[in-house]
Amino acid sequence: MREIKGDLIALALAGEFDVIVHGCNCFCTMGAGIAKGIAATFPEALEEDRQTIKGDRDKLGQVSVAEIVRGDLRLFVVNAYTQFDWRGRGRKADYEAIRSSFSIIADRFAGKRIGFPMIGAGLAGGDWQVIEGIIRAELDELDHTLVVFDS
Repeated sequence: MREIKGDLIALALAGEFDVIVHGCNCFCTMGAGIAKGIAATFPEALEEDRQTIKGDRDKLGQVSVAEIVRGDLRLFVVNAYTQFDWRGRGRKADYEAIRSSFSIIADRFAGKRIGFPMIGAGLAGGDWQVIEGIIRAELDELDHTLVVFDS
């Protein structure tokens, strides 16, 4: 896993990645964290999320994918359902859902340049060391980059 500092969305728009991944809840809300910026920049990703069933626990560990085309740029935004809800206290990140989502991503996007933030370790309250280990295991041998936000 490569690690860089920067803005995942700006890097995606600059053509640095073929695929970007972010963690979503199962209630079709992208109102905080990087999801808010993704929804604003890539409304297609929000629309794909809204095509799923709001509050469906069966989405955990699944993904929805939006294809983004902006001129010569072709990019896939993956909404990875890595937490059920966003409300309340405590850890929202579901480690098994993260594992399942990244397994799907590995199968579907092998050979692509994949970028992602510290999924599940911010507002979702997960332990990044645990999450990083899961992502490393699932994306082993693929071109994947952690983008640590640099304001």
